[in-house]
This record gives sequence, structure tokens and C-alpha cells, in this order.
Amino acid sequence: MVIKDLLVEGVDLLKQNSNINPLFEAQVILSKLLNVDKSFLIAHEDLEVKKTIEDEYFKIIKNRKEGYPLQYLLGEVEFYGYKFKVREGVLIPRPDTEILVSFIIEYINQKKLTNYRLLEIGVGSGAIILSIAKSCPKGSLVGVDISETALDVAKENKKNLGISNVELIKSDLFEAFHSSTNDTTENFDIIVSNPPYIDREEMLNLQREVKYEPQIALFGGDDGLFYYKAISDEARYHLKNGGILAFEIGLKQGEKVKEILLNFGYRDISILKDFEQRDRVVVAYKD
Repeated sequence: MVIKDLLVEGVDLLKQNSNINPLFEAQVILSKLLNVDKSFLIAHEDLEVKKTIEDEYFKIIKNRKEGYPLQYLLGEVEFYGYKFKVREGVLIPRPDTEILVSFIIEYINQKKLTNYRLLEIGVGSGAIILSIAKSCPKGSLVGVDISETALDVAKENKKNLGISNVELIKSDLFEAFHSSTNDTTENFDIIVSNPPYIDREEMLNLQREVKYEPQIALFGGDDGLFYYKAISDEARYHLKNGGILAFEIGLKQGEKVKEILLNFGYRDISILKDFEQRDRVVVAYKD
């Protein structure tokens, strides 16, 4: 079958799922399998495609039609200009999270921080911490996650990006730093997290494809605020004076997270908007 016909049939199948952009995704899938860009598909629409690739294409198309995440099907996602491996069991990085990454990179550069220490709670694929490390290499960064799958993927991404100044540790929040013999308990200049923040009611109404992602990376307790409280509380003991704590937040959580931080004694708390002017990031300073 030629490229043009593959795209037509792929689009017809994907149209059966209203949450999909059929032509865009059919092109992305075929481009990935052929290892070409989308412009190649347009310029060579009459090119015959090998049967093995055709079969794999329709296998992916059919899984995608059923709502299985495209990023898992392709095994990767672009984030902050870098390619990150992802697979089932690991949260898929979203473009909105780039707001948090951009703020931290700008903060490090504006403060001209050298030998800074940064901790990320819940690294997932490593998209946040590795993007920061790639842009701001003059620091020492530590990322923790409770999921072995997430850590395996993050370590693979770290290797692929050629990063050497990031340490990845298995830990339930700050648990790895509780031992008095652990020399990584020294304070951090920056603590950052995109914690699970979906509340119980929202969990019942998730989009079909989000349900394939790990619940442990999504569910933030009955009110969605459990991890903001837990991290804000303990971060006080791991931040340097004047250090910052930065969270990604759900769309309606800005004022609630700000109140949590105020209650734990943080100061100069600000809420940052995304490109659609929705609350997306909360930043606070420790005295």
C-alpha cells in the first residue's frame, strides 16, 4: 500500500474516536515508523510501503482508536525540545509542565546560581529534572520516585541525553533523606514537584486515554491536595533559607495551595499562569 492510501485508511479509523486529531496522528505514526518527517509523506505520497511497516501502522492505529495513549504507542514524547522515552507505568509529560521548567531555568540563570542543589519529588520520566539539568549544567540535582518503572525510564532518558549531574533515587517523598548516615541530607536551593493532584471526583471522570496512566502519579487524595501538604511540610527541613519550593498545580488549586504554603510559614508566594491564563505553577520562598 502507498503512503497516501495508508493515511486515508488511518484517518478513517481514527475518526471513530472524537478525542483524536485524525490526520495529524496518522501522519505522526507513519512518520515515526518510516523514520521521516511529515513533509516527506506529502512529497512521496505514492511511495509503496513495506508490508511489515503497513501491518505495524494499522496495529498502532487500531490501538490508538481505542484510546490507548499515542505517546505509549510510539514510546516517546517531545518535552522542552528534547525526546523522552515513555512507557506504560510512567506519567506522560505534558506541554503545560514546561511552564514550571522554564521558571526554574530562568530563576537559576537570573540568580547566576553555580553549584546549586535541586531536588525533584516524583521524577516520572525525568522530563522536569533532566530538562533543567540540560539547560543549567552547573548544579547537582537529585530526583526521587517511589516507582521502579519510572526510575528505570528516567535513567534511560538521563543516559540518552548525556547527563551526568543528576542522581536518581528510589524514595517515598523525602524518605531517602531520613537516615542520619545519608550524606545527601544537606539542604537544597530548589525543591520542585509535579505531584499527583487529581481529586477523587475527578478520578471518576478521567478521559479514556488518561486512565491508562499510573493512578499513583495522578490521585492526590480526596481533595487532590494530599501531596501539596506533605511536601510543603517536610520541604521546610530540606530547603536552605531563601530557597524556593515550586509546584505544578491543577487548574482550580492555586489559592488552596497558596494557603497551604502560608500555613507552613513560606513567604512571597506567587501563582504563575500558563499560556491560556490558567493557574499552573505556585512558587514560595523559605525564610
